[in-house]
Amino acid sequence: MTLDEYNSFCASLPFATHVVQWGGAHVWKVGGKVFAIAGWSGGEELAVTFKCSEFAFEILREQPGCRPAPYLASRGMKWIQRRTGESMDAEALKDYIRESHGLIFRALPKRVKSELSQASDGVARPVAGR
Repeated sequence: MTLDEYNSFCASLPFATHVVQWGGAHVWKVGGKVFAIAGWSGGEELAVTFKCSEFAFEILREQPGCRPAPYLASRGMKWIQRRTGESMDAEALKDYIRESHGLIFRALPKRVKSELSQASDGVARPVAGR
C-alpha cells in the first residue's frame, strides 16, 4: 500500500480527519481520536499502525511483518504496526484500518457522535491540531 492509497482509503471512512504530525506521520482521526498512523518503517514499505481487538492483537503480534506498535503497545494499548506486507496484504490492512476506525468511533461519547453527524456530511477534511 502506498501513502496515497492509505490516505485515500482513510479519507473514505465516515467522519475521518487527517493531520500530518509527529515528524511527518500521516495521522487519521475520528472525533479527534487517532485510528490510524502511517510513516516509513526505515525500509521501502509504508508502516501503518492501527488499533485492534485483544484477540487480533495476540495473533498479529506474532506475524511476520507486524509488531506491537512502539510507544502505544508498551503502555498496554492494543495497537499493531504493520511494517511489511509479508503476512498482511493491502486488502487485509484495509479491513484492520476499517475495524480500528469502528473501535474508536464506537468508544466516542454520544455527544461527540451526535455533533459529528449533525455538523458533517461524513466527508474527510483536514483538521489542524486535532
